[in-house]
Amino acid sequence: MRSGQGSRVWQQLPPDVNRGATSDESKSESARRPGERSPFCYSPGQFFFEYLVVVSLKKKLGGDYEPKIIYQFPKRENLLRGQKEEEERLLQAIPLFCFPDGNHWAPLTEYTSETFSFVLTNVDGSRKIGYCRRLLPVGRGPRFPEVFCIISCLGCFGLFSKILDEVEKRRQISMAVIYPFMQGLRECPFPAPGKTVTIKSFIPDSGTELIELTRPLDSWLEHVEFQALLQRLSPENILWLFASAVLERRIIFVAEELSVLSQCIHAVAALLYPFSWAHTYIPVVPECLIDTVCCPTPFMVGVQKRCLEQVLDQPMEEVLLVDLCEGTFLRSVGDEGNILPAKLHTEMLTSLKTHNSNNNIQTSEQVNTHVSEAFIQFFVRTVGHYTSYLKWNKSGQGSFQEKAFCKAVTSKSCRKFVKRFVRTQMFSLFIQEAERSRITQEGYFQRKVTEYQEQKKKQRRNS
Repeated sequence: MRSGQGSRVWQQLPPDVNRGATSDESKSESARRPGERSPFCYSPGQFFFEYLVVVSLKKKLGGDYEPKIIYQFPKRENLLRGQKEEEERLLQAIPLFCFPDGNHWAPLTEYTSETFSFVLTNVDGSRKIGYCRRLLPVGRGPRFPEVFCIISCLGCFGLFSKILDEVEKRRQISMAVIYPFMQGLRECPFPAPGKTVTIKSFIPDSGTELIELTRPLDSWLEHVEFQALLQRLSPENILWLFASAVLERRIIFVAEELSVLSQCIHAVAALLYPFSWAHTYIPVVPECLIDTVCCPTPFMVGVQKRCLEQVLDQPMEEVLLVDLCEGTFLRSVGDEGNILPAKLHTEMLTSLKTHNSNNNIQTSEQVNTHVSEAFIQFFVRTVGHYTSYLKWNKSGQGSFQEKAFCKAVTSKSCRKFVKRFVRTQMFSLFIQEAERSRITQEGYFQRKVTEYQEQKKKQRRNS
């Protein structure tokens, strides 16, 4: 049995924000299976969300502004002491991440609404996502934007973006119209993959609307818009970034817009499917916590461009610093171009370049499928043979034969990569999950592995 060592860092963050997932976390997720890993826990029939909060900027005595929660739904009563303390820690942390750009604000008359997200990790390793829509409330004269933030442990960014569209539409009418919609949503169970739920919602002067919310069939694409990444980085730079992520290095993204940071970091994390980033993960680091880029353990974080000089002044260890505005690397380790096996690197590069020159691929779903396929095939061909090296005892407990697994890779460059990859946290957690059950679940990754193995057998028969 392999053991995964959880990264327990940044104890000062409220409430223990964004620390790495541990093996304890994976044990609590009975729904997980090899090839279908997710860092978020949920089960069929679970609520869509835990809270909807509205965060606004309020003036302090000294004249500065600070984010405060001005609305919370639902209000929970009769909580046990431990539950109350957990809720207080959560509600204390949320405003900081709704306005990560600090108090650099003045009242506005115009503001284009922005969508972004953040992830909070509790002391037990469970994660909650904050889906945010920052907008300018209806009114006259200069005023501050406010953030509508939905807190959920369900990872489905596209779906919650649609929910926030409905919230924003109702906000233009009245706050009072938001409540019945969110109440109806809360009473609806979260749909199974590929399924749809319908919410009835009344809007003054419009009557009753039927809102359909469909959960994507492919779970690993629920979190992502690869187009955001492709628009900002060249195919070669995307592969350098992927190589750094797959070896769990320290990665900092820099952009001006919160939505760009959020989308691009989620996209990079999705490239790791069927594996999951198991370390510190903050799509937008609040300005007051900028010194956390000095953390010596792996992290994937986003920083706004105006904080770049502060970041560069920090005593950082080896890091990949990605400028999403210019599409360049401001700092790198230097070996990123040599991490991936040369042949597979070339094939993925060709696939990404084909996408860039293919005008027929237009929809978000088509882009996601095309891009993800190249990276899934990379893992199929490097580590897809893992099930052949799981040995089982009489009690049904599996044991992974790492040495034989690595030795089975015939390509010298692939074997060199695999020997490095098996030492990562993401591979350890993946194998731990596989060791729990002798029955291999037919997730998307495993289907791709089977297809590849059948193809190889056919080639051998015909040769």
